[in-house]
Amino acid sequence: MNVTTPITAKATSNVNRVGHTVCPHDCPSACALDVDLTAEGKIGRVRGSSDNTYTAGVICAKVARYTERIYHPQRLLTPKRRIGAKGDGAWQEISWENALDEIADAFVKAEALHGTEAVWPYFYAGTMGQVQRDSIERLRHAKKYSGFFGSICTNMAWTGYVMGTGALRGPDPREMAKSDCVVIWGTNAVSTQVNVMTHAVKARKERGAKIVVIDIYDNPTIKQADMGLILKPGTDAALACAVMHIAFRDGYADRDYMAQYADDPAGLEAHLRTKTPEWASALTGLSVDEIEAFARLVGTTKKTFFRLGYGFGRQRNGTVSMHSALSVATVLGSWQYEGGGAFHNNGEIFRLNKAELMGTAYADPDIRMLDQSQIGRVLTGDAEALRQRGPVTALLIQNTNPVNVAPEQRLVKQGFLRDDLFVAVHEQFMTETAEVADIVLPATMFLEHDDIYRGGGQNHILLGPKLVDAPDTVRTNLFVIEELASRLGVSHYPGFGLSEREHIDRMLAASGWPGFDALALQRWIDAQPDFETAHYIKGFGYPDGKFRFSPDWANGPSPDRPPKSIGPMGPVEALPKFPDYVPVIEVANEEHPFRLATSPARSFLNSTFAETPSSVQKEKRPEVMVEPSDAARLGITDGDVVKLGNPRGEIRLHARIVAGARPGVLIAEGLWPNKAHLDGEGINVLTGADAVAPYGGAAFHDNRVWLRKA
Repeated sequence: MNVTTPITAKATSNVNRVGHTVCPHDCPSACALDVDLTAEGKIGRVRGSSDNTYTAGVICAKVARYTERIYHPQRLLTPKRRIGAKGDGAWQEISWENALDEIADAFVKAEALHGTEAVWPYFYAGTMGQVQRDSIERLRHAKKYSGFFGSICTNMAWTGYVMGTGALRGPDPREMAKSDCVVIWGTNAVSTQVNVMTHAVKARKERGAKIVVIDIYDNPTIKQADMGLILKPGTDAALACAVMHIAFRDGYADRDYMAQYADDPAGLEAHLRTKTPEWASALTGLSVDEIEAFARLVGTTKKTFFRLGYGFGRQRNGTVSMHSALSVATVLGSWQYEGGGAFHNNGEIFRLNKAELMGTAYADPDIRMLDQSQIGRVLTGDAEALRQRGPVTALLIQNTNPVNVAPEQRLVKQGFLRDDLFVAVHEQFMTETAEVADIVLPATMFLEHDDIYRGGGQNHILLGPKLVDAPDTVRTNLFVIEELASRLGVSHYPGFGLSEREHIDRMLAASGWPGFDALALQRWIDAQPDFETAHYIKGFGYPDGKFRFSPDWANGPSPDRPPKSIGPMGPVEALPKFPDYVPVIEVANEEHPFRLATSPARSFLNSTFAETPSSVQKEKRPEVMVEPSDAARLGITDGDVVKLGNPRGEIRLHARIVAGARPGVLIAEGLWPNKAHLDGEGINVLTGADAVAPYGGAAFHDNRVWLRKA
């Protein structure tokens, strides 16, 4: 079927009205939703809004099936206290009052023993709602608890992009529909960002545009491409350099554009002289003909839109790879044209002032910042991860599931099982993190509270008003933060005591946008800047207006730049002066001859939706994709149980023999719960938490492993 066909769920009976909201999950699309609401106050059919010009009536199948999630029989509905050993699954239902009292008491005791930094509020993007996600920071600042450096997702990609452009914005993503060539690089959009395909396929239908997909295996997006390029993980920069080499060699490079808009085109050209297609072929696994054909297509197509995803940034050289791919658009001068340029994320355009919401006025710069990705090291007492200070002995966790999603899983599990660690988890389901908590609190879902969203992969600020009542025993994130603030003696600080609507109203007013009531009427704000701003026609985001082919890796700009107390991270000295392939990845070796990527599954979103029956049914079981020649050499047949391992640990799962990746490359789509695996340990046992240069991050797709039949 056409991947952009709107999903038509069965019409809801007894529809009272249609509500308008937005998908809250950790995805760049932030789809505008239309939701059937019944006379009984329940939701029915969920579909993409055809009124929103980015969503364009299309959403992913997992969100279309949201009734499975909100009415799931195993949804958490009451607060619980652990009564047995951690992880044994013995619980006692308690009241909200008692649960919150016990959490506050545990935090006070932790502070008395080890100081305020012993408490670590730990959160992430299980909801992208600004109020429900970020209010925890206000409590953290007020109490001077340990800071949270959010490194697990965007650091490499955002940093690589902004190091070139000087700003986190780009061409209107709807311009893909006006392009003559759409290059989808490092994102399996059919599975994870279906709206990208909406606009790319529209360009193909209406303009005859070509769709190029660059990835590391033959995934559903590659199958939709006119040109599919499957390369070895971590070698994207080599492909980009070869394309730029050909552009200079064959006259595709826009020298006049670079003379006006780039810092050192002559230096780049000299650097690229040795970056031939033959050089790149040896690194990427692509043929010279494939590289030449791709370079010729984008070089002769002025209106080429490079849609750059997160996938190829999840390598230890991911920042350099993003910057290298981005640089192709500048060498070709693609930015000058509607339907051209390079887009990754529009985070800068929304201008939401969250100072009051997050309590930044009373932030203390001397409080340590702990790296989200290194939670295993933090909880097992690693001195460097703890910034040479005392232990963490209490956690408040909202909107994330680190016992499943964080790297170095054996350390993570070991840390959570400490007898002296108190853990409170506010969740919608009994996740594997909740299972090792001391107190578990039931959380609302997005249809049950007010919030506001922004779509980094698109251009809208969207309102998500409450559409249905939550179960009587379930509470919002904001409620928990407010109640703890009251018990911990900081509820008089600015920003506390406000409802969701008040927060949204005040945030919008401080940002220069219309208020809650106006936004409720218009449903969203199109924040896309004008063409000249989006395409950097008046200059890039640096003071001199020049794109940086040669960025300052240790001091350059980034939305994810760590605080001064941490400084640059990882092997910054190894990063190149100009775009280049740098072998700081886990290159395969004799002991570990395979490269493993843990790519997203179509029916899961990180660890979310792993509890819904249809998602589990469609994904079947945890498997590792093995290329046929590798399987034959190792005597592995389809469905065999195999073992994967490296110095971090080993796991068992089933093999699936699949053509479409390079030999020596393994793909494990997920993220499955650990307990879904044969030995109760999941794929993140094999992923590392060492900081990625220059500003940190987790290299989930960068693992060397051995493989053998179990």
